[in-house]
Amino acid sequence: MIHVALVEPEIPPNTGNIARLCAANEVPLHIVGVTGFRLDDKAVRRAGLDYWPEVTLTRHSTVEELQESLPEARFIYLTTKASRNYTEWDFSGHDCLVFGRETRGLPEPLLRANWERCLTIPMLNPRIRSLNLATAVGIVLYEALRQTAAFKSQAKHQA
Repeated sequence: MIHVALVEPEIPPNTGNIARLCAANEVPLHIVGVTGFRLDDKAVRRAGLDYWPEVTLTRHSTVEELQESLPEARFIYLTTKASRNYTEWDFSGHDCLVFGRETRGLPEPLLRANWERCLTIPMLNPRIRSLNLATAVGIVLYEALRQTAAFKSQAKHQA
């Protein structure tokens, strides 16, 4: 099962939108570290609409705690600093997609220690530094789900 992890997210509507995306695809969401808001914040709830009961949400104090909680997972780190495009990666059903803060991304030491598993989303305009966090999660999550045939198995269940 693919997982999504947000390390110290700062903007409530982004987290709410990502939670809704995870709920829609039955993908567990992990929140790591201190957030820039309370998870019961009105903006988070509003962005997630009434889907919060459908979110499988787990909180972790540290990235190490996240890693220990998913011993079978392969952790994939998304960053604007990487040179490997996410479309060049072969995703598996045991991947955990890890995204950093909206303003600073993931910590440099974490990226350096895991550089072979750092991916980026290419952008044609070099004057744009990054994409919105919820947009980035959606792009990479849907590619991972496509590659792991998640939607094909869903279609079989509905037939």
